[in-house]
Amino acid sequence: MGYQNLAEMFFDKRQSMPDKVGYMFKKDGKWQSVTFKEAVDWAEKLAAGLAALGVKKDDRVAIISNNRIEWALADYATMSLGAMLVPVYPSLLSHQVKYIVNDCEARVLLAEDELQVEKVKEIQSELKTVKNFFVFDAPEKLEEPWKKLSALAEMGEEFLQKKPTHIADEIKKVKRDDWATIIYTSGTTGEPKGAVLTHGNFLSNIEGILGVVDLYAEDIFLSFLPLSHIFERLAGHFLSNHQGSTVAYAESIDTVADNMQEIKPTVMVSVPRLYEKIYARVLENVEMGPPLKRKIFYWALGVGREYVNYVMNKKPLPFLLKKKYNLANKLVFHKLQERVGGRIRFFVSGGAPLSAEIAEFFTAAGLIILEGYGLTETSPVITVNLPDNFKFGYVGPPLPNVEVKIDEDGEILTRGPHVMVGYFKKEDATKEVIDDEGWFHTGDIGLIDEDGFLKITDRKKNIIVTSGGKNIAPQPIENMLVTTQYIEQAVVIGDKRKFCTAIIVPAFEAVKNWAEQQGKTINTYDEMLQLDGLKELIRKEIDLVNENLARYETIKDFIFAKQPFSIESGELTPSLKVKRKVVEEKYRDEIEEMYKV
Repeated sequence: MGYQNLAEMFFDKRQSMPDKVGYMFKKDGKWQSVTFKEAVDWAEKLAAGLAALGVKKDDRVAIISNNRIEWALADYATMSLGAMLVPVYPSLLSHQVKYIVNDCEARVLLAEDELQVEKVKEIQSELKTVKNFFVFDAPEKLEEPWKKLSALAEMGEEFLQKKPTHIADEIKKVKRDDWATIIYTSGTTGEPKGAVLTHGNFLSNIEGILGVVDLYAEDIFLSFLPLSHIFERLAGHFLSNHQGSTVAYAESIDTVADNMQEIKPTVMVSVPRLYEKIYARVLENVEMGPPLKRKIFYWALGVGREYVNYVMNKKPLPFLLKKKYNLANKLVFHKLQERVGGRIRFFVSGGAPLSAEIAEFFTAAGLIILEGYGLTETSPVITVNLPDNFKFGYVGPPLPNVEVKIDEDGEILTRGPHVMVGYFKKEDATKEVIDDEGWFHTGDIGLIDEDGFLKITDRKKNIIVTSGGKNIAPQPIENMLVTTQYIEQAVVIGDKRKFCTAIIVPAFEAVKNWAEQQGKTINTYDEMLQLDGLKELIRKEIDLVNENLARYETIKDFIFAKQPFSIESGELTPSLKVKRKVVEEKYRDEIEEMYKV
């Protein structure tokens, strides 16, 4: 019999592995370790503090913070009362924070630091239901009603002296069908919707994953994707805790490379952006190296690809290929493995499609990437490639406790214990995505092959229909573009148009190196856009991609984005998906110019 709820799963670690290191974080330049007993004791005090404030079953607590141990403990503390932690991305603007906090009717708000406190203060008087405000890293001057998180723990200590078994008693009341959280989808269109997920949704997903993937207490996760996003919350928070693994919190997204060297993780979860950047950096270094180094690298890569294709197709390995692969590993691949810490058992990729070329490259180098697929509304995992059962360009077979089918129009549908209850206070929106038979309509287009592997071709809403009636999936083309040496980001345009065009963000570091070889120096993105020859350089990259496309899919023209797409400038969601409508609107005039020919 599995756990009844997620708080029980967490609190169990105090009995089953009290002295095991559960969490690590960096403070004053040094990594600190927290045992499971210390973590649970801390969370229990926070839970009791919330109870002292009157927080009870089904109440909501909002949190706006980057990844840190307080985030994790606040989640379990809130859940232990049968209440729900509602994450708010720390990158959101004040009016977006106000919408989510008011929509979920939060009673308590937890903020990370002075930056987030100042953001909340702008809309504080408009927060209708929040009665208590706490901050993790308190500024020197803390104005009422704000209090330090330590004050909440102190309230909890007093509460536990009077009612020592209260939290344990409350945990026993929480059932699998009870609501665990509301997660607001960042959404590439429209206002966010709050997906209501139960303890059973998450636990079923954990159980499904563990039915096909081996994870151990000895594993170390490096957590850097936002815990506000369901992908990290499930994998680098709930799943890791279920197994008693250690979670180390990266200092920031900018320090991930250094933190990998320090922590030497065994498992790491990421969106494709990280793998694309590593891939681009490796190829850049190779191309700048001497001819012999380049020759050895591409020989090793060829051997690796041949080796991996034997493994993928489950064919016996020829003796000579084994020998060549061992040599390739010794000469080339072990250096890449060391760059990511030297102990990675596997990476996990999700949140957006991973290029088949990049997946093959990493696997050839002895770094397996298990690409999976899912959505906020599905807790999230629907399918995943496995270490011994994978295909490049596919997102794997369904989990054992998950159903998947393709609808008549090509849309992917899924059913099972992983599907959300619905959207909070949005009954009509819920009925649009969950039909009478319990099938959740994902909005993604795909196919299932003869081996049961799912392939995503694009978002239903993203499909481009040219004026000539041709259907084009832009995502695979964009994936091909960003895996070229000099292109960092790309958006393909062409709906209701005669032909396809693209908005391109050149890869600054790669172009900078290219410019230096031409005797030119650039220091900023704007200076890069002024470079003579940049248009021709990118045109060559696009022409290489066009060679592998049907004629009606080819990119006929392109423009440069004025700046890289980012969360701050509004073109990316917090989970790094491109908001196509925002991009198209921002570059509307430039796009029209391309179609005047």
